[in-house]
Amino acid sequence: MSTASVSFRPGAVLADLLPASRVRDIALVVGGAVLTGLAAQIAVPVPGSPVPVTGQTFAALLVGTAFGARLGFLALGLYAVLGAAGMPWFANGTSGASGASFGYVLGMLLAATVVGALARRGADRSVLRTAGTMALGSAVIYAVGVPYLMAATGMSLSAAVAAGLTPFLLGDALKAALAMGALPAAWKLAGRRG
Repeated sequence: MSTASVSFRPGAVLADLLPASRVRDIALVVGGAVLTGLAAQIAVPVPGSPVPVTGQTFAALLVGTAFGARLGFLALGLYAVLGAAGMPWFANGTSGASGASFGYVLGMLLAATVVGALARRGADRSVLRTAGTMALGSAVIYAVGVPYLMAATGMSLSAAVAAGLTPFLLGDALKAALAMGALPAAWKLAGRRG
């Protein structure tokens, strides 16, 4: 199948521009997990919060959107499982499932699946749809991460929101802006190459 026919097929995601095979799928899953682990090392501490600002949320949402729900889930699942088992690729080279920020990792797993499903419906083809997709993905991450933060630290809801959501909104807006430019541009480039 040519690149042009794949790139515009209804239900396609960017990963579908590559010829389908098990090798491709394994490479994407491992590559997506590694990308997320590397992006997690871009970490800036937030005063008063056990959760740093990292690049992993951006990577997780891009992986989900570019790979689709199934491969996005598998990539973030591999990232979460290996990190929980001791691979030091969570924020700041940490690992394990007992940290206060592990809920955000679980949220990223779910968010990658959600944004991947939306991308299969064309949600990554325009700036506005990409913005909505990234906003929904971020909301999913917080919907899991903030309650986990509460449970892990004993914080009240208002304290968890203040420490685990509010300081990250500006960064999430910047990450969404990057995605809003990158994803539709990738589709335009793919169309020109086809």
